[in-house]
Amino acid sequence: MIDHGDVVTRLRGALGDRVDTTEASLEGARVDKSGHRSAGAPLAVVHAASAADVQETLRIASATRTPVVTRGAGTGLAGAAMAGPGEIVLSTRAMTRILEINADDLLAVVEPGILNAELGDALALHGLWWAPDPASRAISTVGGNIATGAGGLLCAKYGVVRDAVLGVDLVTADGELLRLGHRSVKGVTGLDLTSLVIGSEGTLGVIVGATLKLRRRTPGTVRTIAATFADVGRAARASAAVTAAGIQPALMELMDAASLSAVHDLLGLQPPTPGATQLTVQTDGPAADAEADEIARVLTAHGGTVALSHDAAEGERLLGIRRSFHAAMEALGTTLIEDVSVPRSSLAAMFDEIARIERSYDIAIPTVAHAGDGNLHPNFVFTAPVAEGVPAVPEHIWAAADELFRAALRLGGTLTGEHGIGVLKRRWLADELGDAQWELQRRITRAFDPLGILNPGKVF
Repeated sequence: MIDHGDVVTRLRGALGDRVDTTEASLEGARVDKSGHRSAGAPLAVVHAASAADVQETLRIASATRTPVVTRGAGTGLAGAAMAGPGEIVLSTRAMTRILEINADDLLAVVEPGILNAELGDALALHGLWWAPDPASRAISTVGGNIATGAGGLLCAKYGVVRDAVLGVDLVTADGELLRLGHRSVKGVTGLDLTSLVIGSEGTLGVIVGATLKLRRRTPGTVRTIAATFADVGRAARASAAVTAAGIQPALMELMDAASLSAVHDLLGLQPPTPGATQLTVQTDGPAADAEADEIARVLTAHGGTVALSHDAAEGERLLGIRRSFHAAMEALGTTLIEDVSVPRSSLAAMFDEIARIERSYDIAIPTVAHAGDGNLHPNFVFTAPVAEGVPAVPEHIWAAADELFRAALRLGGTLTGEHGIGVLKRRWLADELGDAQWELQRRITRAFDPLGILNPGKVF
């Protein structure tokens, strides 16, 4: 049996005041942005300041067989960074250094705790940027982006995190430091362990550094299109038509009637026409004007009322409506925030499934979508009793979510496009992977973590 007092004593002996056992820190580590809470408080929070701190923590954890939960800013939406009784929280939030920005090779080397937006500001001084653009960019860490395989608004044109990482520095469960990947544009030596770590949600090791693939700032202008439609099905079909026409906008965001109305209420804007949905599209680069004109024609042909803006400030205002979605959902009450992806041609069919589930369960599911890549974020709104400040998700909400996930899989989609599995979706993982692949993936985690101490109970 693990002697928890001895574990904390050993951590303090090795790491001193970087070991935090204050009630506020322990309670804070029980939750993330998913709205869920672990069964109890962890043993301690280690505020690692270096890779050496991470290695020492994991050596102690391995020696004492103590579970470890890695945590960045705690902005995840799948419950992957919640820590519970008997667990060490290994926080990399204090590891915020930018070790290198190389404009010639278009790469940066960073520690995992730096915020996405802070990195963006630093890169902008060099005329560079890191393409991943999660809606949480102002509060989420680069390490968390990598660990969850984060996406965002610009994925359709510029790719997801997996497309923008050349290598990671990983500390394994026994404290060994591995440098995975490469600094070159090409590199196929051995198995691609970097891609394996991306999206692994803390089950394979602790990311302590990353070599990122950068882009030069896109020359030219940005054009913004706001198109309203009578219903979400028409908006979804119109967005698919844009893709089918061979046009590649920088972003294409769809808000259904319920989400659009909630955001207008939150921001004090004039209420939209009942039932109206909105598609917000941006083009960039030298061809921005021509692409915006062509997209406007496609959307108009599919029943949209289109407004094309050449004003950057107006474009940001329109995009700000979309970025206010999560705050608007919080204002509605309790929500279960979900994340499924389907082929872009199936987007309208997925919205039909959501409407069917709303009727079947007599619930509201306001939904936004990254229409450019088929990633939807349905939010199940409900009221429920609260225990320890966290509402319990009613069974009928989980039943509705079950139907939603199975509908996405039937349409050729996936359980998660960017939030990850964590604890929220682990019960459905084998439904998508199949039993044989589920078991293979589980064996892979054991190859990295034979004792099973890394983020136990998450994903699998």
